[in-house]
Amino acid sequence: MTAKKDQGGLTPKQAHFARCVAGGMTQADAYREAYDPSDSTKPETIHTLASRLMAKDEIRARVDSIIAAKDRAVAASALSDRDKVLSKLRLWIDGSPADSNQLRAAELLGKASGVFTDQVSITSTERAPAEVAAEIERRLAALVSADETGEASPDGEAIH
Repeated sequence: MTAKKDQGGLTPKQAHFARCVAGGMTQADAYREAYDPSDSTKPETIHTLASRLMAKDEIRARVDSIIAAKDRAVAASALSDRDKVLSKLRLWIDGSPADSNQLRAAELLGKASGVFTDQVSITSTERAPAEVAAEIERRLAALVSADETGEASPDGEAIH
């Protein structure tokens, strides 16, 4: 008797295996979870069987589908939290009273969802070590010659 397949063409055990892999389990652990092999089954056998399952297009597609759905849910959740914070803050700005607990909750939710992030742009230029060494030598030579003549340093300060 064969197990009844779902709409994606997977048996209940295959579907459970796919959910476990998509949830972060190793293929071997997912196989053990879904198929409950006997204690005498060698680890090499379990790894081989798990690998064969993952090689099936319909199982790979189910794993990819579950992971994509989780990613969309996380993105939607973060977006909805951001929208909640912004709408509450707008409501409170317009005069609807809010107690300190509500404001603190909105602040924490806003921080968690990235509403209050500062954007800092830092640009740096990479210079070769030889270029830096040449610059230091040039400045030292200018200081030495300025000291000998009593002139101003390259920075414009008088040398005494």
